[in-house]
Amino acid sequence: MKQGLVFWFTGLSGSGKTTVAKAVKPLLEKKGYSVLILDGDDVRSRLHIDLGFTPEDIRTNNSLILQLCETERENYNVLLIPIISPYASSRAEARDRLIDGFYEIYFSADLNTVIERDVKGLYKKARNNEVPNLIGYSPSNIYEPPINPDFVVNSATDPIEKSVNEFYSYLIRQLKECS
Repeated sequence: MKQGLVFWFTGLSGSGKTTVAKAVKPLLEKKGYSVLILDGDDVRSRLHIDLGFTPEDIRTNNSLILQLCETERENYNVLLIPIISPYASSRAEARDRLIDGFYEIYFSADLNTVIERDVKGLYKKARNNEVPNLIGYSPSNIYEPPINPDFVVNSATDPIEKSVNEFYSYLIRQLKECS
C-alpha cells in the first residue's frame, strides 16, 4: 500500500501556489510518480460550495481538504495541496494527522507583491469592498506566516522557472529519502 507524501502549500492568494503545483505535476509524472493536486479554488467550487470566507469557514475548508488527503494518500505518490491555509492551527492539525510524509511549503510573497500581480482580481475587488474578509488583506482575516516551514518558495523575488525548479528538486529529494 502506498503512503503518498503530502506537500501542503501556504501563502497569500497570488503567491504562485497553483502555478508551481501545475508546473511540477507533469515533471513528476514523467518520472513515473502518480500525483494529485487538491487546489483550494477547485475543491471549493466542486465540493465545498456552501462555505464562505469567514475564519470559521476557512478552518472548516482546510479540515475537509485534510480529510481528502487522508483518503487519497494511499492512491498517489505525491499530493500537492495549493491552498492559502492562513492559520497556523490548521497547518498544525494537518501535520499532526498526516504525520510522516507531511511537508509545509511556504510561498513567500508580501502583500504588495500579490496586490501588484492580482491574478484573480481579488485585491481590486477587496479594495472596492466587493470582497469582504480577503485573507491577508482584510484586518478581520489575517494570514499567519509559518514560523518553521519545511521549504520556502521565494515567489516575491524569484522568477517562476526558478521557483518550479527549486521546489521540484526539493520534492525529488524527499521522495528519494522516503523510498
